[in-house]
Amino acid sequence: MSNPADLFSMKGRVALVTGSGSGMGVRFAHTLAAAGAKVVCAARRKDKVEETATSVRAAGGEAVAIELDIGNTDSVRKGFDAAENAFGLVDVLINNAGQIVFAPFPQVDDETWDNLINVNLTGNMRMSREFTNRLLAASKGGSIVNITSVTGIQVLKNVPGYGSIKAALNHFTKQVAADLFGTGIRCNAIAPGYFSTDMVDWYFETEQGQAEIQRLPAKRVGKVEELDGALLLLASDASSYMNGAIIPVDYGQVIQLA
Repeated sequence: MSNPADLFSMKGRVALVTGSGSGMGVRFAHTLAAAGAKVVCAARRKDKVEETATSVRAAGGEAVAIELDIGNTDSVRKGFDAAENAFGLVDVLINNAGQIVFAPFPQVDDETWDNLINVNLTGNMRMSREFTNRLLAASKGGSIVNITSVTGIQVLKNVPGYGSIKAALNHFTKQVAADLFGTGIRCNAIAPGYFSTDMVDWYFETEQGQAEIQRLPAKRVGKVEELDGALLLLASDASSYMNGAIIPVDYGQVIQLA
């Protein structure tokens, strides 16, 4: 009998992580590399992903940094070319890059709304499309893991753009999974609750943020390492019979009644 733990191994895989210059993306790069993957750290700021790739290599992993703007189709194509030149065909895609804006609905202007859609939804589409077309051309399977949010499942105040678009990304995850049945390419998503990252820590330090934390079932925000299990599950063969799944990692935030 094979060792069930081997299902979570990422040896022989090439994983591209968007938004890996900060926050969850840095942790994702380290986690995948520690599990054996060759990791492509991608973001608009080359200096930031160079720091991530350097730290992964210092920890004994294999990593390369590339400049990639998910808001630009040509940049996405060139990014995948660079990844292939470094490590070969990418067969694991972690769509992690995203932006959040805290503002009540009447204060959301057109530019903010359009930018949130371009980054949080259309950018993931661009990445997934390029990833899929390259795998189809090579007749090879792979795994897409979208990082959505509990705000796309449970309505929360003051994030009307972010929450609505993450809800669309949840459905996009299912749509891609359905359209790719039979190809060997799977698409699933992790929906984190409130986690401590560079992007939102400032908010949790405010009076309103502190009040929201006290309403959480765990009375605290999550630690990025608490996403490791879900990440490795969906990225690896351990989830070979999972497709179109949205996994909340939120200590029950989306099911709380009070």
